[in-house]
Amino acid sequence: MSALSYDPEIAEIRFGCGLSPSVAPPAGRQAMLDGLTGPDEMAAAFPIETFPEFRARMVEASENFREIRKRRGTPEVQPFRKRRNLINKAAREAMVGWQAQTFLRWTRTAQPMHERLAFFWADHFTAVGKNGVLRRGTSPYVEAAIRPNMTGSFADLLIAATISPLMLHYLDQGISIGPESPRARKGGRRGLNENLAREVLELHTLGVDGPYGQEDVRQLAELFTGLTYNPRNGFTFRKDFAEPGPETVLGVTYGGDPARLEPVLEALRALALHPATARHIAAKLAVHFVADAPDPALVDHLAGRFADTGGQLMAVYEALLEHPAAWAEPLGNAKPPADFIASACRALDVPPDTLQSLEERAARRMFFWPLGQMGQPWQSPSGPDGWPEEDADWITPQGVAARMRWAMQMPQRLCAPRGLPHPESFVQAALGSRAPGPVRFAASAAESRSEAIGLVLASPAFQRR
Repeated sequence: MSALSYDPEIAEIRFGCGLSPSVAPPAGRQAMLDGLTGPDEMAAAFPIETFPEFRARMVEASENFREIRKRRGTPEVQPFRKRRNLINKAAREAMVGWQAQTFLRWTRTAQPMHERLAFFWADHFTAVGKNGVLRRGTSPYVEAAIRPNMTGSFADLLIAATISPLMLHYLDQGISIGPESPRARKGGRRGLNENLAREVLELHTLGVDGPYGQEDVRQLAELFTGLTYNPRNGFTFRKDFAEPGPETVLGVTYGGDPARLEPVLEALRALALHPATARHIAAKLAVHFVADAPDPALVDHLAGRFADTGGQLMAVYEALLEHPAAWAEPLGNAKPPADFIASACRALDVPPDTLQSLEERAARRMFFWPLGQMGQPWQSPSGPDGWPEEDADWITPQGVAARMRWAMQMPQRLCAPRGLPHPESFVQAALGSRAPGPVRFAASAAESRSEAIGLVLASPAFQRR
């Protein structure tokens, strides 16, 4: 494996954000790894609110809602309802800006694998707000829980995502109360909720075919009681919600009386190190970066490195980049819609001020609405399992038609007033040495630059990674 040659184009297309005319590919595999552990330059250059900052919006909305409830049915309620609309509008506009910042990170980064991993782990630990300003909280959640933890241990990443206020909200953990907890004994109306426990076992660690049963789900759910949050303080452990006594998960007993946070963290660390978790994470990484049906030897290699290092993620990424199957051709995975648009912006070398100056309606026309038509509405997956990886879910008649419309219409707007690049130079910028002859010919023979650029972006060669 040490003699494996390095292909900078595969590095950019398969493991990164696509080729760029202005940002050179990493110099080698070690440079790719070094880019993961260095300063988060793109977060500094194109900042997004972290969740602690986002909580100020939650506090404002919560206090305003309290005033609405106090004045319900009276004329005095109207100013507070107007204020609620303004709070929600500000959060919605901020989310539009955060999408632009996210795409700019893809467009300008010299450490593209870092951005790909941020997308991968944000999807693995899917969390979406369900109402009010929390509907706009996914990007701040990624900034706080995912990006700072995706190069350390999987256990730390799992804990950060699990106890994030957005995850607790999304999976209804904040209202889960132990049947014998002090709150329940006082007549609390809500009961135990198993959502978080089930998804931690099924999606985040062991996998859907993992070695657990319904009793493990219930015991873990009882152990999780007490995990909650509030807008002002964020995550908190409420002992009055917590089920007293020990809980047994996968044959291991945790906790006791009084209930504490530490046994919850112990259980999460144990799940993070389970052999089934190693296999599950290895398979997901191989599918995401390489192929829908990856070489079993690659999955074995990743799972072995995960197990040998106690889930140290940098060691797993190194194992991915050192295995020959990870560099095998052809490039086969279909780009999901968000990756397609972001990599198009990178190939077009869209300047920052173009995206940052977009008004909300223009941004929705150029990005939000097309993403929905392609099948991937921005940060709105249909469930906690996130977006599908299978090519067939993305290469559909409706999705392909929407991609072609975007490719033919939007580059001209993104490149104004500078103008579209020359077709022949764009083929090289977007596809490099892998540009097929028919694509080169189609671009050179197109009736206009706009049509040429659209044909390149709509080509199967650009749609694959």
